[in-house]
Amino acid sequence: MTDYSLSSNSWRPRIAGIVAAPVSRTFALLALCAAYIQGPLTKLFDFQSAIGEMEHFGLHPAAFFGVAVIVFELTASAMILSGFLRWLGALALAVFTLLATFIALRFWELPPGMDRMMATNAFFEHLGLAGAFIIVAANDLTKGAGK
Repeated sequence: MTDYSLSSNSWRPRIAGIVAAPVSRTFALLALCAAYIQGPLTKLFDFQSAIGEMEHFGLHPAAFFGVAVIVFELTASAMILSGFLRWLGALALAVFTLLATFIALRFWELPPGMDRMMATNAFFEHLGLAGAFIIVAANDLTKGAGK
């Protein structure tokens, strides 16, 4: 009789093989970096809005910060996806995400209601992203980029 329960040890190697497969790993890293690729591309193609965003968050000179964010996010994402100093790119995006989260998602300053709830959810989602980048860095530093 075959045991198909998730507690069965026969599933572990199969699941590990799928999750650890190069295509799964690449997809996961791409998904993790998706916002850091889409965001700067949007800023690049609508630079006036990027400047407006920097001004909204009090970052001056806005054009400088706009360019810096575009270059930074694309470079760090490329590092993660390529494996070249992946740990450094991941830690850089973790720190950037934390800083941006505390600048842009100050939910505690909002009155109770839908806006506060959405900002609260986004705040904690961004903490999760930062945590995921730290896990990527730890994995890269302890096991190596090619493993």
